[in-house]
Amino acid sequence: MGERYGLHLLLLVVSLFVIKTHSSFTPSDNYLINCGSSSETKLPDGRSFKSDQQSVSFLQTEEDIKTSVDTIPVSSDTLPLYLTARIFPGKATYSFYISRPGRHWIRLYFYPLPHPLHNLTDSVFSVTTDTTVLLHDFSPRDASSVVFKEYLVYASEKLSLYFKPHKGSIAFINAVEIVSVPDELVPDSASSVPQAPDFKGLSSFSLQVSHRLNVGGDLVSSKIDPLSRTWLSDKSYNTFPEGSRNVTVDPKTITYPEGGATAEIAPHPVYSSAAEMGDAKTSEPNFNLSWRASVDSGHDYFIRLHFCDIVSKSLNELVFNVFINKFTAISGLDLSSKTNALGTAYYTDFVLNASAITNGTILVQVGPTPNLQSGKPNAILNGLEIMKLNNAAGSLDGLFGVDGKYRGPSLGMSSKKLAIAGIGFVMGLTAFFGVVVLLVRWQRRPKDWQKQNSFSSWLLPLHAGHSSYISSKGGSTTSRKMSIFGSKKSKSNGFSSFFSNQGLGRYFPFTELQTATQNFDEKSVIGVGGFGKVYIGEIDGGTQVAIKRGNQSSEQGINEFQTEIQMLSKLRHRHLVSLIGFCDENQEMILVYEFMSNGPLRDHLYGSKESDPNPIPTLSWKQRLEICIGSARGLHYLHTGAAQGIIHRDVKTTNILLDENLVAKVSDFGLSKDAPMEQGHVSTAVKGSFGYLDPEYFRRQQLTDKSDVYSFGVVLFEVLCARPVINPQLPREQVNLAEYAMNLHRKGNLEKIIDPKIVGTISKGSLRKFVEAAEKCLAEYGVDRPGMGDVLWNLEYALQLQEASAQVDLTEDKTTMNIQMEFSGEEMQSPPHPLL
Repeated sequence: MGERYGLHLLLLVVSLFVIKTHSSFTPSDNYLINCGSSSETKLPDGRSFKSDQQSVSFLQTEEDIKTSVDTIPVSSDTLPLYLTARIFPGKATYSFYISRPGRHWIRLYFYPLPHPLHNLTDSVFSVTTDTTVLLHDFSPRDASSVVFKEYLVYASEKLSLYFKPHKGSIAFINAVEIVSVPDELVPDSASSVPQAPDFKGLSSFSLQVSHRLNVGGDLVSSKIDPLSRTWLSDKSYNTFPEGSRNVTVDPKTITYPEGGATAEIAPHPVYSSAAEMGDAKTSEPNFNLSWRASVDSGHDYFIRLHFCDIVSKSLNELVFNVFINKFTAISGLDLSSKTNALGTAYYTDFVLNASAITNGTILVQVGPTPNLQSGKPNAILNGLEIMKLNNAAGSLDGLFGVDGKYRGPSLGMSSKKLAIAGIGFVMGLTAFFGVVVLLVRWQRRPKDWQKQNSFSSWLLPLHAGHSSYISSKGGSTTSRKMSIFGSKKSKSNGFSSFFSNQGLGRYFPFTELQTATQNFDEKSVIGVGGFGKVYIGEIDGGTQVAIKRGNQSSEQGINEFQTEIQMLSKLRHRHLVSLIGFCDENQEMILVYEFMSNGPLRDHLYGSKESDPNPIPTLSWKQRLEICIGSARGLHYLHTGAAQGIIHRDVKTTNILLDENLVAKVSDFGLSKDAPMEQGHVSTAVKGSFGYLDPEYFRRQQLTDKSDVYSFGVVLFEVLCARPVINPQLPREQVNLAEYAMNLHRKGNLEKIIDPKIVGTISKGSLRKFVEAAEKCLAEYGVDRPGMGDVLWNLEYALQLQEASAQVDLTEDKTTMNIQMEFSGEEMQSPPHPLL
C-alpha cells in the first residue's frame, strides 16, 4: 500500500513538473467573456469564456440588447464566440479589476450578426481605454469575415473599455478578453531603425498586434501557444517564395537559453521551422529573402524577429545581415555568438520610425554577409511580429484622442488662433487688392519702363539685418524684372508672389548670379543639400556671397525653400546667417546669403587631415567655447526672440558656420517649425539628422524647443571630442557619440575620448561646467532638459573659468586631468545670467 502511494506521489510530481515546464506562466488576471451568451463557452484550445450572467457585474450601460444565431458563413477556431453579441444603443463600459499591475492583452471579437431592429453592418462606434483609443469610428461592414483585434496595454487597479456609438448609430461586441502577460514580453527599450539612439520608454506605449508570422511553417494555433496567440503562415507575406526553402525539425529539439527567449516569447513550433535561402548550397547567392506586410502610416512599429539555427551542422557557419525597410538593422548576425549552440532560440527587437515607412508597408529582409570567411552563404528567419505603437494623440486608430477631440497638426483652432486667422484674412484681402493695383499699373507702364527704376527696388523692402552685404552698390539695381508680372522673358515658378511678400531684400537677376558664379561652375560649389547646391560668388565688384540654388526637381528642395523664406523673413540676429536677397526667374529659386569664409564648424573639428596641403588649424578650447556660446545665443533667440518662437529641428555642426573672425552663426532653416502658441509641442513627422535626434521626439513625434536642446548637447560633446556623432565602423557601444560619452562620463573615464589636441589645455572647472551643460541637454525627457538660456549661462560660466585659469600658474592643474567631476573647480563667484 505504501509503495503504491509513493508511486502515485512520484507520478503526480512528474506530471506537475511537465505542466510547469510547458506552461510556466499563469496569468494573474484572466477575464474571458462571451458577450450575449446564456451559457459558458469552451473553445477547442481549452479556454472557457463566461456567459453574460456570469459577467454582468463587469458591464455598465443604460440599455443593451442581446442577439444570437446558430451559425454564420465563416470558419474560425473561435467560431462559438461570434454566434452571440451585445448591442449598445448608447455608451457602455466594461470595467475589470486588476490584481497585478502590468501589461495585459485586450482581445476584441466582432461579427455583425443579424437583428430585427438593428443593422450591425451599418454600425459606427469607437472603443477606448482611459488613456488609449483602440478603435475610432470603427465599422465592421463585411459579413463574410470575422474581425479580431489584439492589443497590449498597461493596466493597474482597474482597466475599463468604453464603447461609444457614433451619433445615430450603435455599438456591439461579441467577446472580450483581458489577460495579463509576463513582464518580460515587451521590454522598455529596443534598437531604433533607422540607426539612432535606442528607442526607450516602450512601457509607456500601448501596442496593437498587426502581424504575427510563423516563418517557414504552418499556422500555430492558440492551443499550442502558452499565451493563446495565433501565428499565421508566412506564405502570403513572402515576396520571393521560389527563392526560399522551408526547413522544419522536431520541436522537442529546440532549447531556450537561460535568461533569453522563453516559450512565452514564442512557442517551440515557431523556432523549429524557418525559411532559408533556396540556393544556399550554391557559391554565389545574390539576393535577400523578403517579407512584406501592410501597415498604417503615421505610427512607429515594434518589430520582433525570431531566429534559431536549425540549418547548420556546426557553429559559426551562419552569418547574415538583417534589413528593415532597406535600412541595415543588423550587420553580420552570427547566431552562434549569441547562443553558443545550435537549435537554440534567439530573438531581437526593433522600433521602426514612422518616417521610414512609405506606401504603408514594412519590408523585412535577410541576406548573406559578403566575403564570408567560413561556411556557405545563407540566411534564415523563423518568426516575425509587428506591432503598432500609439501615436502622439494617444491613439492606435487615427488622430482623435480619448476625449473625441482631434489631436492632429492642423484642425481645431483656439479663439486666439481664430483671431490670428481673422487678421491674416484681412491682411490677405488687402494684399490681393494691392496686387490688382500693381497689375493695372503694369498694364499702363511706359514704353521706356526698362530705363526707369526697377519695380523690385520699391516693391521689396531692404533687408535690415546685421550683414555687411545688404546695401546695393551703384549700378547694381538696374534691369530687375519680377516674374510675378508675367514678363515675356521670364517664366514664373509660382513662388515669386510668395517671395515678394516676405521682405527678402535685394532682387538679383539670374544673369547677375550666373556671372557671380561663373555660370554656376562646379568648382564654385561649397555645399550640397536636399534643396540643391550652394555656390560661392562675387557681386558688386568683389563682395563674396553664398548662393543657394534650388533643385527644381526636388520636392524636398521646394518645401525647404518655402520654410527657409518664411523663417528668414522674421529673423534678425548676429548669430544667425543673414539673407541678402533672392532670384525668381526662369523657374529658378535662388537665395543669396552672406558668405561665411571659415565654413562649417565640423570642418574645424575633424573635417581636415594633417596630410592636406592646407590643413585647418586646430581650434583652441577657448575658441570652441566662444563658438558654442555664439551658437547658443542664436538658438536662444530662435526660441524666445521671435514673435512666436521657432524650433530649428536640425541643429548640428554642419549647420553652424564660422565667419572670418570665427564668429558662429546658425544656418539652414529648411526644416524649422514655428513653436506652438498654446500646446507644449508640435505633432509632426520626424525629420533631422541621425545622431542628433531627440529620442523623445523620435519615438513620440512631438517636437519641442527641448528637441533643439538635445541636439545642441550632442554638438557640445562633438566639440569636446572632435569625432563624428555616428561612426558605424566602431564597436557597437562606441557608434553613438552621445551615448558613449555619457557612459564614459558616468564611469569617470571621459578623458578617453577628449580631442587629444586640447587635452592638457582645459581647466578643471571649465571642463566640469561644460560637461554638466552637455549632460543636462541630453536628459532622456524634454521636461528634464534646461532651456537654451540656461545652457548659454553655463557655457558663459565655463568660458570665465577658463579665462581665469589662464591668469594663474596652471602647472599643477594640467599635470593630471581627473575628469570624474569630483573636483570643486576654481573658487570664484558665479557670474550673473548673460545678457542676450
